[in-house]
Amino acid sequence: MIPARKYLQLLAADKTIAEEDISQYELASIKQNLPIDEYLMSQTHLDKSAILKAKASLLSVPWVDASTVPIVPQAVNLVNDTTAKQYKVMPFDINEKDNILKLAMADPFDIEVVDFITKKTGRKVEAYLADANDLEKAIEIAYSQGLSPDITEALKEVEPEVKTISSDDLGKIIKEAPVAKIVTTILEYAIKGRASDVHIEPQEYKTRVRYRIDGILQEKLVLPKGIHEALVSRIKIVSGLKIDEKRIPQDGRFNFKIGEEEVDLRVSTLPTVHGEKVVMRLLKKTGGIPTLADLGLLGPQLASLEESILKPYGIILVTGPTGSGKSTTLYSVLSRLNKPGVNIVTLEDPVEYQIPGINQVQVNPAAGLTFATGLRAFLRQDPNIILVGEIRDGETTQLALQAALTGHLVFSTLHTNDAATAIPRLLDLKGESFLIASVLNAVVGQRICRKVCPSCKNQFQAPPEVAQNIRDVLGDLLPIQLKTPNAPITLYKSEGCAECNNTGYLGRIGIYEVLKITNSINKLIIQSSTARDIVATATKEGMIGMKQDGYLKAIDGVTTIEEVLRVAEV
Repeated sequence: MIPARKYLQLLAADKTIAEEDISQYELASIKQNLPIDEYLMSQTHLDKSAILKAKASLLSVPWVDASTVPIVPQAVNLVNDTTAKQYKVMPFDINEKDNILKLAMADPFDIEVVDFITKKTGRKVEAYLADANDLEKAIEIAYSQGLSPDITEALKEVEPEVKTISSDDLGKIIKEAPVAKIVTTILEYAIKGRASDVHIEPQEYKTRVRYRIDGILQEKLVLPKGIHEALVSRIKIVSGLKIDEKRIPQDGRFNFKIGEEEVDLRVSTLPTVHGEKVVMRLLKKTGGIPTLADLGLLGPQLASLEESILKPYGIILVTGPTGSGKSTTLYSVLSRLNKPGVNIVTLEDPVEYQIPGINQVQVNPAAGLTFATGLRAFLRQDPNIILVGEIRDGETTQLALQAALTGHLVFSTLHTNDAATAIPRLLDLKGESFLIASVLNAVVGQRICRKVCPSCKNQFQAPPEVAQNIRDVLGDLLPIQLKTPNAPITLYKSEGCAECNNTGYLGRIGIYEVLKITNSINKLIIQSSTARDIVATATKEGMIGMKQDGYLKAIDGVTTIEEVLRVAEV
């Protein structure tokens, strides 16, 4: 029996609960006649990981998150699926040096099961505490849907040879079916799992494979280090890269098709101390470009942006950090404006999606084609609309302003934290304040949040402190039915299921702020006012902030408050 108070004190120490709530949780568990850990897991919305970590600490056993732990295929191969499901155990790693099999269990003190697995595998078992629900889902994925079965089979064929790989053998091995099968399986899983990037990373004793799914990197697979070189060489061959050049980074691309779905893969290699790292960016060639409404631009924000993009000239900027979806927003806008009577030219680094009817150019600094030189050439191509991938220096800023002044509609991106900061940034890049005020139509600030999985979505009442924070942030934007002081605010959370790969999130949605350049904002630009003054004036004129947009989407059950704070809390 775990002592309740000691357990709760541990949770208070790591800020999972407040000190003053300890007695309340202790009393509630006694009233419901439940052990404190069971009560916290089943009757509260506290972080499951924190509850299990505290339990593991009190029991002096290691803990593992079964929903995210990467799986070593050879470990899964040691215990068959019948045994894993019957005893609710998940083999996830092997320490070959000490002959130890790492096993995730709901009850790491079940000596009978540990002894059985020890005799069956001939290895010492190191038992890890894991959540029972996560464990069940992880076993299902590992033995049926996941990467492990196919790769385990391929490794059986290739492992004996690659353990003593030599440069003479490399050419033969990379053409063999097992290595090709492993690459294919990794890519198939990436497409089925909706990954945007695949990272193949060499480490001292292993190679790990990570997938960026809904913007978060997830480690899904660990491979023997011996296979790394053959794996990278196989990817280099299909990408048209030099397999004997390992000292410098290389870039390539290839297409991959599974069923009706086709993706374009941009491949980048990078020499590291343990070998070459490979990152593959997946760009879908099927499915088309989403509309602005699909991306998450709605209501007044959509109206403001559409009004700005329908003007015949001026500059529209999209701001945000790397990976915040700026390019996708611009592609969506260009698709909206793409008509036979309009000449659209783009200068990108690199061209991510090819749009029929638009003249797309990729920068090539080695050949002298930069954003500035390309933009200068564009003005002689009789364009109506110009997209410059990024404004990153004074020369590009000046040319973009001049293009807008001479009757062109110019779109570009800036790396700033919010919409208002784009204006001081343009001034910093030697743009004249009176020119910026003359041509700037709108600035869009954005981030991407993960969407709540609809298959396992549950609603709950926001705790008092969260509800108050929502009221403070939204102010007058709070939906009318929630404006009564004690009206409960309903939020949404997902427990995780097979559909969302046990993460609780499925897909992504943008959160936005659209800064419309009004007469008041123009005056502030001419006065070189601070971003804070610009935000204050824009808010008075009805601008919805990025965090406010995120909170409104959380109330609507599209995302969670935690997601909004993760990406938009500056």
